[in-house]
Amino acid sequence: MHDTTKDDPRASERRSGVRRAFVASLTGTALEWYDFAVYSAAAALVFGDLFFPSEDPLTGTLLAFSTYAVGYISRPLGGVVFGRLGDVIGRKKVLIATLVLIGAATFLIGVLPTYSTIGVAAPIALVVLRFAQGVGVGGEWGGAVLLSSEFGDPRRRGFYASAAQVGPPAGNLLANGVLAALGALLTEAQFEAWGWRVAFLLSGALVAFGLWIRAKLEETPVFRAMEAEQSRPEAPIREVFTTQPRALLAAILCRVGPDVLYAMFTVFVLTYATGELGMSRGSALAAVLIGSSLQVFLMPLAGAVSDRINRRVLYGCAAVAAGVWPFLFFPMIGGGSWIPLALGVVVGLVIHSFLYGPQAAFIAEQFSPRLRYTGSSLAYTLAGIIGGAIAPLLFTTLLSAYGSWLPLALYIAVAAAVSLAGVLLGRDPEAAVDEDAQLATPAAQATADAV
Repeated sequence: MHDTTKDDPRASERRSGVRRAFVASLTGTALEWYDFAVYSAAAALVFGDLFFPSEDPLTGTLLAFSTYAVGYISRPLGGVVFGRLGDVIGRKKVLIATLVLIGAATFLIGVLPTYSTIGVAAPIALVVLRFAQGVGVGGEWGGAVLLSSEFGDPRRRGFYASAAQVGPPAGNLLANGVLAALGALLTEAQFEAWGWRVAFLLSGALVAFGLWIRAKLEETPVFRAMEAEQSRPEAPIREVFTTQPRALLAAILCRVGPDVLYAMFTVFVLTYATGELGMSRGSALAAVLIGSSLQVFLMPLAGAVSDRINRRVLYGCAAVAAGVWPFLFFPMIGGGSWIPLALGVVVGLVIHSFLYGPQAAFIAEQFSPRLRYTGSSLAYTLAGIIGGAIAPLLFTTLLSAYGSWLPLALYIAVAAAVSLAGVLLGRDPEAAVDEDAQLATPAAQATADAV
């Protein structure tokens, strides 16, 4: 029997729109996370000496990680400002603005004079630019999730929403790849003098590419239907807190464990491997590079798996694995050999993939469509403060205070338990699918198409 949908121009256009939205979500988020990740790696490797000079290396590292935390602390501002705008004026416009903001901040870090040149003004300017990065990322994530998931089939939300989740490992892969290449081509002195700046200056070209992709995309069908029905919220932040507090709490808690786990296996592991195990910077970066490259493929897979089995069950099992793995990881790398380190990082990031891959869909479906950008952004950014923001600082402080890996492993286990509580508090996706189905009624969609 002939399949008429193949000949339907509108069906073909919708499929093309889904593909473009998936690519735009993935590439734009990857570019923004490149900017964020290159800072994270630089904070672990060189910023302590360049911007926070101290006779005590630990003090310099702690101060550098403090600016790392600023990027998380500023995210709620981005979530509040851009999340509200995303539900009021649309997803596309906000996503272009966030990309410009974080790209400009990263480029300026690349030309920023160090402490030896302008004194205390250098770390102050670095903190301001890091703050701007965080604001951009805080407004980016919720919109990137909706950009791909609201174009796609709600029954495959786990897969489509994972496009935004691939951004962090892809950006981390690109950032660490650039830094590893620079480390291989340059001497230590050259890298500290100017080599690290190259990674930041590349942001200008990458952001231009991301803007080109996003500018060609249309607004999501869900938001167009909201416009047609005149159902856009007037005070989305207030509505989220007053009408959906349980959804917000569940979405916040579920993020804590993955954030802490990611901070360990992509950021602090660089400091631990070089400082405690005596390994070279290049070998530590290579381990992270391998794990991040696998995540690019594993996160969409995890999202797709969560569409076929209960998303909460998958997330809960991954949270348990996240709490257990550190107790095996640290003993296996104690000898300072690269192979156990690489294997341990890979397993840690595989576990993270099965948390982070389905996470976007899980968080988005906690909220009604008309409050989805605001609710998702608030959850993402508020969780970042209690999760990823303080994780490198706590890792460094705990290791310094106790001289043992055990407190680090316990910290990750507690964070994983918090995420498990969020999963238990959340709801299954069927209700959210029903909401999308009701929103995209034929009458509403026909009106939206005419707008």
